[in-house]
Amino acid sequence: MSRNYKEDQANEIEALESIYYTEMELLEKEPSYKFSITIATEEYNADEEADGMACKLVFTYTPNYPDEAPEVAIEDPVNMEELYERKLLEHMKQVIEENIGMEMIFSLVSSAQEWLNERWDDHKLHEEEERTRKLLEAEEAERKKFEGTRVTVESFLKWRAEFEESTGIAAKREKNNDSKKLTGKELFMCDTTLNDSDIKFLLEAGESIENVKIDETLFQDIGDLELDDDDSNDEDWVPGADD
Repeated sequence: MSRNYKEDQANEIEALESIYYTEMELLEKEPSYKFSITIATEEYNADEEADGMACKLVFTYTPNYPDEAPEVAIEDPVNMEELYERKLLEHMKQVIEENIGMEMIFSLVSSAQEWLNERWDDHKLHEEEERTRKLLEAEEAERKKFEGTRVTVESFLKWRAEFEESTGIAAKREKNNDSKKLTGKELFMCDTTLNDSDIKFLLEAGESIENVKIDETLFQDIGDLELDDDDSNDEDWVPGADD
């Protein structure tokens, strides 16, 4: 006895409409049944399409269905990459091959629904890992910003020299040092080593310092002495060396 495909197909359509009464839409009856069933992940909200994935599975019965595969297509995908569409179709073709000879639309829809939920879970996990990675990178960048470059003695001295050179501090310090240098005359006038040597000479000669007579008239005209500025400005000038 031959199989009545039209009757079998009509019976399946009736059963599917009772199961998917809100998700199913009958598109055509002739020459073959064509209908769509919407599937979506649990998080999906048609009013707010930011979360979850959804699509329509469009089925068309072939003349000898279910002894031959039905035609399957995906329409109106939401948050589904093109790769996901291809992968879902491949998954459904595999299920079709496993169910040839039996009414299979319910099995196809259930399997596609499960596949979609798994892909969305993978997507959420990937997004969470990406957020964690970016957070760690931001924290690491912030830590490095406060940590800065470790300072060594060599790097500090190099930095200080460059800083003083660029700000003019080095030139100013050198100028101040030059202005503080004493002339030959100034060195001679403030040299106390001669005083010490004279006192030492007197003590060795057995003279008492209290008995030393100073002839003050010898120093009355000292202001009239003319000292050679060239010699006095010579840092290497030694008093009495020219005698």
